[in-house]
Amino acid sequence: MALPGTDTVSVPVPLRAAVSLPAVLAGLVAVAVSYAGPLLVVLEAAKSAGLTAGQTTSWVWAVSIASGLVCTVLSLATRQPVMVAWSVPGAALLLTALGDYSYPEAIGAYIVAGLLATVLGVTGLFGRLLASVPKPILAAVLAGVLLPFVVGVAGAVLESPLVAGGLVLAYLAGKRWLPRYAVFVALAAGVLIGAASGELTAPQLSLSLAGPLWTAPEFSLQAVMGISLPLLIVTMAGQNGPGLAMMISNGYRPNDKLLLGASGLMSVLFAPFGSHAINLAAITAGICSGPEAHEDPRRRYVAGMACGLFYLVFGTFAAAIVSLFAAVPGPMLTALAGVALLGALQGALLDTLTAERSSPAVLEAALITLAVTASGIAPWGIVSPFWGCLAGTVSYLVLRRRG
Repeated sequence: MALPGTDTVSVPVPLRAAVSLPAVLAGLVAVAVSYAGPLLVVLEAAKSAGLTAGQTTSWVWAVSIASGLVCTVLSLATRQPVMVAWSVPGAALLLTALGDYSYPEAIGAYIVAGLLATVLGVTGLFGRLLASVPKPILAAVLAGVLLPFVVGVAGAVLESPLVAGGLVLAYLAGKRWLPRYAVFVALAAGVLIGAASGELTAPQLSLSLAGPLWTAPEFSLQAVMGISLPLLIVTMAGQNGPGLAMMISNGYRPNDKLLLGASGLMSVLFAPFGSHAINLAAITAGICSGPEAHEDPRRRYVAGMACGLFYLVFGTFAAAIVSLFAAVPGPMLTALAGVALLGALQGALLDTLTAERSSPAVLEAALITLAVTASGIAPWGIVSPFWGCLAGTVSYLVLRRRG
């Protein structure tokens, strides 16, 4: 059963008519944002656990190819921009947990987490749980996830006034005269200014194909308790929940059983190659499911397909992509992500602050949700979107008045 929302894709648009440059560029920007930040967490986790170069490359290959397949196939099948990526909070969790177990035990734990996520998805349990939460609270979770990325633009401009500042000015100019291509204008300006100023260095690229490395899983109760369950919690609460909320906020009716089931299944299939978790994305979904991708929501599914195809290409040359994004200045990527997510944040804030006038408890609970989520707290390794949603729901139950 689809989650509640306004269906903006009632009349599908054929692929040939739906293809547009803004949608393809939105997919490219989404992949750039994914590799620029989240991938670095994966690489750091691999380094801290002492993985070999082959295991690390296989991990990058696995999350890229799995994400690309789901994005491409499901976006085409559903005519919605289905955005899938690897679990960022899950990779952050592995920064400290992965080194405590053997690599085969970690692979086994990934499989268990993927199986549990699949069950929660295909049975509709997670979707029903999410549907029971008031919409402004879900919107506040989404706004809290997006807000730090947009706020980070100010710090990036201070750190690199020329590159990041020039990128922001180019974005504003693009919004004024070429609104459909504003993010692309910002990206092009950032690259040109970075290259001219010397802040963007030439990477040492190798176009050798990335190869998957199979690891036979081993299953242990300790790894299940130490990796599987925390990974499941942070992925479902910190990624899948906001990912569904992002699609709903843009007017889509996502089939939670299909999307979560497919993501969980791909997590299981690619786990032996190093993939820790595949899930719906919230940040990149904000780039590809909003008006920046196309003013017609029926045509935005092309952005999801483009993102998936770029994932497949980049994953095939994983080693080169790692080197490429390592050469891009951090402030430039921070600024690019921030301006690309402005529209998504605006929509989430509007949904947060337009709670029913007859229910002020919803508005207050939504603001509490926003504050807790944006705080970034992560006690016991459980990320802030979970605590924000929990705080908002509890607040609503306490504050609401029964008739």
